[in-house]
Amino acid sequence: MKETKKCIIVDDEPAAHYVLANYIKQNPQLELVFQGYNGVEAMDYLRENKVDLMFLDINMPEISGMELLKIIPTHPKTILTTAYSEFALESYDYGVIDYLLKPIYFPRFLKAIDRFFATENVKNREEEVINSVTVKVDGYFMDIGLDQLLFAQSFGNYVKIHTLKRTYLASITTAELEKCLPEKSFMRIHKSYIVALDKIEESEKDFVVIKNEKLPVGITYRRELTDRLKNKDHI
Repeated sequence: MKETKKCIIVDDEPAAHYVLANYIKQNPQLELVFQGYNGVEAMDYLRENKVDLMFLDINMPEISGMELLKIIPTHPKTILTTAYSEFALESYDYGVIDYLLKPIYFPRFLKAIDRFFATENVKNREEEVINSVTVKVDGYFMDIGLDQLLFAQSFGNYVKIHTLKRTYLASITTAELEKCLPEKSFMRIHKSYIVALDKIEESEKDFVVIKNEKLPVGITYRRELTDRLKNKDHI
């Protein structure tokens, strides 16, 4: 039996909840764990709970779906639901995997779910085999073992990669490097820093310490970092 994926619905329309909840119940691989009617409720729930998939309405009062995606630094994979199509292109800039136009029909819902599980399968395969990252240093490509990597620091269009033995200046951006690293072991803690979670020796509200280096923690990353360290017992 495959592990079920936890999903939530965030929509201000009760009718949309009824339709989506009914569709979700027909898929044994999905588990509906929360239904929110505005962005604030969703933010509160996501701060305290791990979710695999979010069905998110774009047009909601106070905080729209797009605003919610911008506010939450790390959000679940998201399928947008809306009666309007003009936000489709912008939505894909925030990691949205599909876009369902209301009224939502069951065959189209199933297609979106297939796309979600396809991305999950790719992620699982990548996490099974990744044990190093390949970067360009001084014009040559080299592999750096992930178990050696302490943290990465943005340096213009380059990144200083600090390892147990030495520091490399790699021709790569922080955003590009982040995509190459397994999410379960590494985390961006600031717009300029990515850290190996198991190398953190000390954690405070505004900084972490790795090998006597004090690294800043951005305000938008504090809650997630605290939760991940607590769950993994790194500190």
